[in-house]
Amino acid sequence: MKKETPKVNITETSGFKNIFRSLHSKNYRLFFYGQSISLVGTWIQRIAVPWMVYDMTGSVFYLGLVGFAGQIPTFILAPFAGVIIDRWNKYTILIITQILAMLQAFILVFLVYHKSIEVWHVVVLSVFLGSINAFDMPVRQSFVVDMIEKKEDLGNAIALNSSMVNSARLIGPSIAGILISLTGEGVCFLVNALSYLFVIYFLFKMKIPPKKIKAQTTQALKGFKDGFSYTFGFPPIRAIILLLALVSLMGMPYTVLMPVYAKTILHGGSHTFGFLIGASGIGALAGAIYMASRKNVLGLESLIPRVSTLFGIGLILISFSHSFPISMILMVLIGLGMIMQMTTSNTILQTIVDDDKRGRVMSFYTMAFMGTAPFGSLLAGSLASRIGVPNTFIIGGVSCIIGAAIYARKLPKYRKMIHPIYLKMGIVKDVASDLKDPLATENEF
Repeated sequence: MKKETPKVNITETSGFKNIFRSLHSKNYRLFFYGQSISLVGTWIQRIAVPWMVYDMTGSVFYLGLVGFAGQIPTFILAPFAGVIIDRWNKYTILIITQILAMLQAFILVFLVYHKSIEVWHVVVLSVFLGSINAFDMPVRQSFVVDMIEKKEDLGNAIALNSSMVNSARLIGPSIAGILISLTGEGVCFLVNALSYLFVIYFLFKMKIPPKKIKAQTTQALKGFKDGFSYTFGFPPIRAIILLLALVSLMGMPYTVLMPVYAKTILHGGSHTFGFLIGASGIGALAGAIYMASRKNVLGLESLIPRVSTLFGIGLILISFSHSFPISMILMVLIGLGMIMQMTTSNTILQTIVDDDKRGRVMSFYTMAFMGTAPFGSLLAGSLASRIGVPNTFIIGGVSCIIGAAIYARKLPKYRKMIHPIYLKMGIVKDVASDLKDPLATENEF
């Protein structure tokens, strides 16, 4: 009689009491407060910019162009930014990026209130902000480790970051819709500029212990090559980043087309656009809260293809909707799938990577998440102008589902490769031996 392999009950790894545990770390708490305010302003500007461009030009192509301009610097610069982040002080880099982003918002305010704003201004300023984000995103991700006091709270802090972003995603678009209809886009940019003052203030209040940075004897180019080999030489890391890149390329650009969808499909205005983005924020926030409630990373590998599929299904379904209430529900589904795919990927990567390569790995994560988006924005804008927004959504959704299916087929192999890392870190014990059993793994998924 075959002895039954003990199963790990990963459903016991969650609980409401775990949601805010990483806020016990003072530095992370200060970061959380500052970013919570600043990100509301960021989302207000993210809604105002495409709405202003579409209002100025009436062109879907220009929407795609502005999205491309804002994100292409991340694709080009992020891998090299990771080398710099691993060599320099992350805290200093973070302060610099916040100050520069505030400057960009104030320039937008000046141009709008002097009635001299043109599309080329928006394109140039989008490139400037995208260059800042190429450093800001990976440094924020890798700096989390330096802010929390307990390493086991890392996954919780990453999930709280996502909940913070998506709380802002929920609040910001709603405020933006009201401000645009009452006062215009200029106030939106001013609110964003002022919001950076809060995050800069809280950053200066932090007390970061001096951290010795290893003297780097290798050249920056060799550092980039080493980071690339490390990232793409380990199949689980490579698979996670490639699936994230596919979803970002084909699925994420739905946000670029939302102004057109709100106007031409649902026959609404700026408030309709704001509510749709806000609805995706509700789903994203729900997903982030669930992730924050988990005690550890066990089981997240299997969650990645499921939520990627959920995201793709949401995109396909919304392509058939002409009803505002139904579209709102589907946007909740889309937001849920999107944020859980991003957060699960981030959490696993941050858990299994070596500390001295964290900046470089997270720069490739940023390139996959944000860097491929410009090509997706350009592709989505071009496709939508030829085959329409609904058909573009269908193509994006189907692509996400196919990518998830390919990842899921190799999932048992990836879990077996990650298991020794979890064992070394003490995340799993012998009781988790079913992860070594191919039959048990395959049956579970």
